[in-house]
Formats: sequence, C-alpha cells, structure tokens
Amino acid sequence: MEPLVSIVTPCYNSAAFITETLDAVVAQRYTNWELIVVDDRSADETCDIVEAFASRHPRVRLVALKENGGVSNARNIGLAEAKGKYIAFLDSDDIWLEDKLSRQVSYMEKELLPLTFCAYNRIDEQGKIISGQIPVPRTVNYNALLAHNVVIFSTSMMLKSAIGDIKFSRAGHEDWIFLLQLLKKCGQGYGINQPLVYYRVRQNSVSSNKLKAIGYTWKIFRESEGINFFRSAILLGRYAVSASLKRLR
Repeated sequence: MEPLVSIVTPCYNSAAFITETLDAVVAQRYTNWELIVVDDRSADETCDIVEAFASRHPRVRLVALKENGGVSNARNIGLAEAKGKYIAFLDSDDIWLEDKLSRQVSYMEKELLPLTFCAYNRIDEQGKIISGQIPVPRTVNYNALLAHNVVIFSTSMMLKSAIGDIKFSRAGHEDWIFLLQLLKKCGQGYGINQPLVYYRVRQNSVSSNKLKAIGYTWKIFRESEGINFFRSAILLGRYAVSASLKRLR
C-alpha cells in the first residue's frame, strides 16, 4: 500500500489564493494523502472557503484556531495532527503540479531518503510566471544550506520519523531554521531538479522585504545557530549575493 502523506497548510487571510492551492492538492496523481489546513484566526473568508471545500473532500481537514499564534504555531499544530509516514508543507498561496507528490514519494521510498525538495517557478499574485526554472542541487547538507537556503518550503517532503521532536521556532525564516535542525539530524537532503511547484511572490511577504529578510538571516546565524560574528558576516554576504542572483532568473 502507498504510504500516507500528511500535508500541512498554515493559512491566515488567504481567501484570495487558498482555493487554487486546495485544488492543486486534490489534483495530485498520488492519492494517499491527508490535508490539514490550520487557520490562524483569519479575519477574511478563508475558514468558510476551506470548510466548504472540506465538506466535498473528506481527506481535507480544517483546524480553526481561536487565537492568532503565528505561522510557527500553526505549523506545529498541523505537524502534531499529522498521521502520515511523510510530511509535506504547502503554503496557502503556493501551487503544486500534479506529479509533485508521486515524484517525491517514489524517490524517497526507493532510496530510503529522509528529505527531498524540488525545483520550482516563481509566480506573482495574479498567477503569472515571473521566472524561469529555479534549479536545485542534487544534495544539500547543513553547511551548504546555512550558506544558501536552496529549499523553498512548499517543495519539501520529509520523513516524519526523521523530524522527531523538532518544532518550529517563533522567528523570521522559521522554515529555514527548521530545515537546518533537520539536517543536523539526518545529514543530507536530496534535490529533484524538476519544477513541480509554483512559488508565489507577494509584495507584503518577508522574502520580498530585503532589509527585513537580511535582519532575520543575521539572527539565524548569530542567535539560532550560534555562529561567531566574522563567519556570520561572510555568510550574510553570500546570502545577499545568492538572493540577488535568484531574482535575476
């Protein structure tokens, strides 16, 4: 029997994009999945949209939080609810291509891998593709990911047993910190250099705010990972260069 994949989608005021994201999950060729949507006390119609969708698709479940606790809290709750062998995180404005789950599960089952991720294309808020394929390396370890975060979180899939007791911290770039902690445990992640995800770039996101992103990155180096000032400065320079090159693609 095909292993169960638990998909965790945190959302907050995602009414403009959530239907397209949910449709992409239902359209997957791989069929043994559960989708846990954790709504972080949205003020728009997100909950109503997901609830109506879940009434038509029993593998979709809404967890509606009574208080806003941030994306890290929402992901931790979704992770605790997950029953699958594998965990896949999908942000509420990103879109999977139909072969995304099948390609990753097949690769991970065959090679007994703890973490995979894939190439992607960037889209804008209207869904228009605004980049060519963003490639990924064949493998990545802790030091490589520290120097350059090549993993867009919505492209990742990980073995739940490899995650263990790792939790999302309340910090900027919490997904990057989570992956760094995972690689400390499992050694390597494995890339699929095939674009299987549309990653949406939004004007008000942390990743689009360069100064804020740099500030969060510096905190990761200095506070989360405890790296000395000199090496942190070198890593931050590399981060700035790689981020600039990525936007040129």
